[in-house]
Amino acid sequence: MGPLPASLSSSPRKLLDRNSSKLNAVVQRDIKSSLLLLLVLSTVLVLSVLYSSQADQTGAQSGGIQVEEKCDMSMGKWVRDPRGPLYTNLTCPTLPDSKNCQKYGKDPGHLFWRWQPDGCDLPRFSPERFLDVVRGKRLAFIGDSLARNQMESLLCLLSQAETPTLVDRDALDKFVTWHFPVHNFTLMVMWTEFYAHAVPVPDTNGKPPIPFDIHLDRIVNANWTIRLPGLDYAILSGGNWFFRVNYLWEDGHRIGCVNCREANLTDFGIVYAIRRVVKAALQAIAVCKDCKSNLVTFLRTYTPGHHEHGSWSSGGYCNRTRPLKEEEISLVSIEWELRNAQDEEVRAARETTGSKRFGVLDVTKAMMLRADGHIGAHKDKRWVNASDCLHWCLPGPIDMWNDMLLQRLTEDSPPVV
Repeated sequence: MGPLPASLSSSPRKLLDRNSSKLNAVVQRDIKSSLLLLLVLSTVLVLSVLYSSQADQTGAQSGGIQVEEKCDMSMGKWVRDPRGPLYTNLTCPTLPDSKNCQKYGKDPGHLFWRWQPDGCDLPRFSPERFLDVVRGKRLAFIGDSLARNQMESLLCLLSQAETPTLVDRDALDKFVTWHFPVHNFTLMVMWTEFYAHAVPVPDTNGKPPIPFDIHLDRIVNANWTIRLPGLDYAILSGGNWFFRVNYLWEDGHRIGCVNCREANLTDFGIVYAIRRVVKAALQAIAVCKDCKSNLVTFLRTYTPGHHEHGSWSSGGYCNRTRPLKEEEISLVSIEWELRNAQDEEVRAARETTGSKRFGVLDVTKAMMLRADGHIGAHKDKRWVNASDCLHWCLPGPIDMWNDMLLQRLTEDSPPVV
């Protein structure tokens, strides 16, 4: 037998070593390729994030924040919260006596609830976070006494982080300005019953409530619209003044009424009147030439009173001690109709203007459930003896409106470092 081939004459050990070396080389080459690919992908990802961040900053500088509702907070339920409110009637330096229900003996049970949206969470209010978001900004609540109620709530919440300074107050106490010097934040309230120009009409019998002539087409030069320039945020609200007898005017002529029951006048109804003035108010903001281009506007939806067994002037009262149950409210009521009209007009403004700087603070259902949160009889009776079942105690469920406001602001603001 002849000699074996050289390839077969090598020992199995040497053959194994040779194959192992080749395998190691292949593995090392594959690892290097994978690491190189991973490095390239990581670099692309980092550059993409940086570009996106720069684009967001550029968009914010050129067009302001865009109001995108990432969480539907309009539907939900009130759940027990043993923590209670962020402040008390003793820790809020700006709490008005008219909202200090605890001072006048109201049961504290209404304080230990929080709003839980169906599809997401509504974070607890953080005064530090709010002040960081609005640093150097100007925010105004525009509307009736419930707009003021929300401003008073926000003052109490923010005062837990910084004490505000009263800057200006008009003779009728309807236009008020506060300032937070550390954060250079200005908070204002601007009074308007109807958004549009309105003039009281003396009633023949001299009894309240006094009707108004509401000029639907006179809104651009209203007291609140001339104060829009300089604002960064405008929070609109209202609706309760439309429940009295009012007369509607257009082009200098009376065209109809609301709740008048007069044979020679068309009663257009509350929903029609509110829809008209909301549309006009949003349009006035959209075309405001001297306003900031990034002015963001929220409309806080209608909230009802909860008088039972009568009205404000006929002995009605509100003495509930816990939120209503779901089956105790109706989503086909006039309150819900008004909410829908307001929401539709905001959506229409977004479509008409092509701007996403209009949003909604939809609190209607949440507040329909809170018949226990009103002032009621828990106030100084020397001023008004009737039960106040329209305005809200401080602290109280109205603080949730500012939880929602902060959530809307932070959804479209960069994180605070």
